[in-house]
Amino acid sequence: MEKTPILSDYGSSYGTANTAYVPSTAGGTAMITGSAADSGAPSAPPASMFDSVPGYEGTVSGGGGGYLPPPVPTLPMPVPEHGPVEASWNIPSITEDTARDAFVSYASSKCCYSTDPARDGVITNMEAFNTYRYRLETFTETRSTEWKQEPYIDQVVDAFIQPAPGPWEIAAQAPNLFQDYTQNIRVPYTSSVKNCHVCLGMGRTPCKECSGCGSKVCWLCNGSGFRHGNDRCTHCNGRGRDNCFRCKGQGSCECDTCHGKRQLLVFINLKVQWTNNNDDYLVEQSSGLKSDNLCKVTGREMFKDSQYQLYPVMGFPNHAIVQASERLIREHQSRYFQTSRILQQRHTIELIPITRVSYTWKEKSYMYFVYGTESSVNADNYPATCCCSVM
Repeated sequence: MEKTPILSDYGSSYGTANTAYVPSTAGGTAMITGSAADSGAPSAPPASMFDSVPGYEGTVSGGGGGYLPPPVPTLPMPVPEHGPVEASWNIPSITEDTARDAFVSYASSKCCYSTDPARDGVITNMEAFNTYRYRLETFTETRSTEWKQEPYIDQVVDAFIQPAPGPWEIAAQAPNLFQDYTQNIRVPYTSSVKNCHVCLGMGRTPCKECSGCGSKVCWLCNGSGFRHGNDRCTHCNGRGRDNCFRCKGQGSCECDTCHGKRQLLVFINLKVQWTNNNDDYLVEQSSGLKSDNLCKVTGREMFKDSQYQLYPVMGFPNHAIVQASERLIREHQSRYFQTSRILQQRHTIELIPITRVSYTWKEKSYMYFVYGTESSVNADNYPATCCCSVM
C-alpha cells in the first residue's frame, strides 16, 4: 500500500537484585522467601514503575488513558457552495430480456431452486422505481498513548536526554485517503530500563505446577513410595515424589514477562489510527422492496465532492437529501472534531434503479425485483424451491 507521510501542521536508574528467590541445586528444591513466594504474583506493573513525562501525564499502562485532543485547525471553515444541479439524464428502464436474464441467473445461483419459473414464466408487468442514496465519509486521524514494556536486550535507552515531542508533533506514515490503517510509534526520549516487576529482577518465577517445590506427589503410589505391600514403587524409586515436568525439577521457570532477561524496557507507545467514518441515508421508496436489500448494491453516481471540510448539499431537487446532508455533516462535526483530526470529507449522491416485475407461472401470479447497477434480484416468494437434507 502506498503511504504518504503526514507531518504535523503545528508545529533511569537500575533497581537492586532480589534475594527472595534462590534457585535449587542439583537434587534439591528451590527456596522461596518473602514476596516471591506469594501465589498472586503481580500481573500488571506498579504505577511507580513509570516516570512522569511532560505532555503525557495521563498515560497509563494497558491503554485506557483516553484519546488525545487534536490541535486547533489552522485551515478556515468552508464557505457555502451551490450543490449539484439536476441531472439532464434519466436511468432508462431495463428491458424484459434484462429482467429475465437477471432472474435466471438468480435462480441458477440457488442450489435448491428450479430455473423453470425464471425461464418459462410470463412477464405481465414491469414498473420502474428509483431512489436516492446520500453517503457522507469523514476521514479522521486519532492518537492515543499507553505505557508499554518489553524484555530489555540492549535497545536504545533515551529517557530524559531531551524533552519528548508532543503526541501530535510526531510524524506518522498515513495510508491513502479514506482507507483505515493503524500505526504504533515508540515516543522518542521516553525509554528507560526497569527491573522486571514480576520476577523482581531474577529472570525466573516459582513454578505454578509444583508451587516452586520442584516435585509433585507420585501419581502411581500416591506418595507412599510403595506398591502392593512392601514393593518399592518403580516409578519414583520409593521417593514418593516425581520431578515436576514443567520446571524439570528446578522449582522455577523462565519469567514470561522479561523472558529471563531480568529487566524491561519501559516506554510510551503512540497509537495512530486513521478511520474512514461513513453514514448513509436512503430516501424512502414505494416499490415494496425492503431498504436492507439496497445496502449491498451501487447506483448511478449523480454527485461527488471531496474537501477538507464539507458544507451541506444545496439546491438538490430532492429535499430529503438536502436535510440528510445537513444533519449528517453536523453530526460528524460534533462526533469527531473533539477527539480526532479531520483530514478530509467526501459525500456522494447515487440514484439506485429498482424494477418491480410481475409474472405468472402455472396460472399463479408472482413478483420479483431487479435493483442496482448490478441487476441484483430479490424474489421472496419464488414458486419452485425444494428442501434438501444430508443423511
